[in-house]
Amino acid sequence: MYRVWLLFLCALLACKSGSSQQQSAQIPTTSSYYRYRTASRDGTGKVYMGREIAQVMGHLGASWLNRPEREQEERTDLLLKALNLKPTDVVADIGAGTGFFTFLMAPELSKGNVLAVDIQPEMIDYLNQGKARRKVTNVQPILGTEADPKLPAHRVDMAILIDAYHEFSYPREMMQHIISALKPTGCVVLVEYRAEDPNVPIKELHKLSVAQATKEMKAVGLRLIKNDQRLPQQHIMFFGR
Repeated sequence: MYRVWLLFLCALLACKSGSSQQQSAQIPTTSSYYRYRTASRDGTGKVYMGREIAQVMGHLGASWLNRPEREQEERTDLLLKALNLKPTDVVADIGAGTGFFTFLMAPELSKGNVLAVDIQPEMIDYLNQGKARRKVTNVQPILGTEADPKLPAHRVDMAILIDAYHEFSYPREMMQHIISALKPTGCVVLVEYRAEDPNVPIKELHKLSVAQATKEMKAVGLRLIKNDQRLPQQHIMFFGR
């Protein structure tokens, strides 16, 4: 089963929506944070702090994000428990995609809400459709850009990035904006496949080690608070100021 969906995923990684390409073209590459080299098979050729940024899954990968076996493979039920959400929390789901996890969190936030961010208009359409179908009122889809999630300042209790951070074209700028959106006690949660484990059947550039994540978060003023290891294949890394 893993081999089947991995092949499907690999076929999708080269797909970017036209809107994403337009957004990328509008962002000046003046930053000294990045280096460039010949792209590897699954990479972009853009390097941040020694890590080649991975190619992005486009909106045509929606069916993979919503695959029926995802909950069992990734144990999203355990992830939800690990977050220990409070009913009043404001959670930013960065790279929300079709809203698979957005709509799992929403019922836990009876007095809060989910800010579901994606850079692809097609994914925002999926989110709005899911919101209407489920009659959910505490999910707010937000169309961000590759460098800015367009979050309100000082409003977010938790920003969660599920298998998304390693694909950010502008990780430094994105994290700076995310941090600006956090409340003083807010945190960032990175959920990433374990680069330390060669048995995790995911392409290397779509994994992230604790050491690399800690280094990159330290560069924007965050420290590792906890690495929860209850998931079968992914880290749950909590970062705070």
